[in-house]
Amino acid sequence: MNTMTSGHLVVIRDSFAERQLDLLKKGLAADQVIPYLGPGLLEIRSAGPPVPHTPEAVAAALNKRAPAPSKIRTNMWSVAQYIEQRRHRQTLQVWMAEIFAAPVVPTILHAWLATLPLSVIVDSWYDGAMRAALIQTRRTDVVEIQGVTRAHEIGDIWTKAYDLSGILLESAPAAKTVLYAPHGGARPAANFLVADSDYVEVLSEIDIQTPIPDLVKERRASRGLFFLGCRFNDQMLRTYARQIMKRSHGPHFAAIDTAQLTKNERRFLAERAITVIDMPTGQAAARLVGLGETSHSKRGIV
Repeated sequence: MNTMTSGHLVVIRDSFAERQLDLLKKGLAADQVIPYLGPGLLEIRSAGPPVPHTPEAVAAALNKRAPAPSKIRTNMWSVAQYIEQRRHRQTLQVWMAEIFAAPVVPTILHAWLATLPLSVIVDSWYDGAMRAALIQTRRTDVVEIQGVTRAHEIGDIWTKAYDLSGILLESAPAAKTVLYAPHGGARPAANFLVADSDYVEVLSEIDIQTPIPDLVKERRASRGLFFLGCRFNDQMLRTYARQIMKRSHGPHFAAIDTAQLTKNERRFLAERAITVIDMPTGQAAARLVGLGETSHSKRGIV
């Protein structure tokens, strides 16, 4: 069976999935779709990820520096909060910068996306591979907007804007492409939303959309989102995806291996009417960039 509905969850497979990816490829090229990139994209590298590619891996890296209580040890947000309370915010920021210090070479998918006339790209991880791909294209029509912790801010500041050279901008210009990193990024300024405290005010305001940049709100109104390399197995990840999707036109898609999905993920995908393309991230990426069939996802693409 190639198309399946489980409750309200729509899953497409095999030739139907390949056909949908081909349509999404055209939609991306025509700027009708917003790619929403997650840390799972780092797994498709043939050499393996040079930095942590899951919240659990970040938690493990932080635990090496300051062991947290066992009951929170695998939760990135709680471990980061534990460090902030006991070692100071500056220590947490330095350690996160160290953990993500290794430059990440963009995959061929990042490189392909960087050539497209996309109005918005959402990058939900800290590694900066999408930013690096845009820099490699030498584009001058891109602005990056990163979420920032309120710990360092006075006043109503939720984000900061940068050009691709890393210069801080007073305001976000209406560039052709907005690279939106809602949780911050290792470069250019080591902005990290990572501790529970970082999200206290953000989550109290995000329902009315205050922390989301106006350019993103405007540009999502006529587009749907396509989730690549994303998981929704934590409430924080689901909350952010839900709010960034809010008032967007749709339809929405996610390339995910359904064998990995939790009950909460299935419920979220169904509630948000996200059609699941049942395919590993590497295979979906290879199809999008025209590398062909499953063999590429098995050996990895860079």
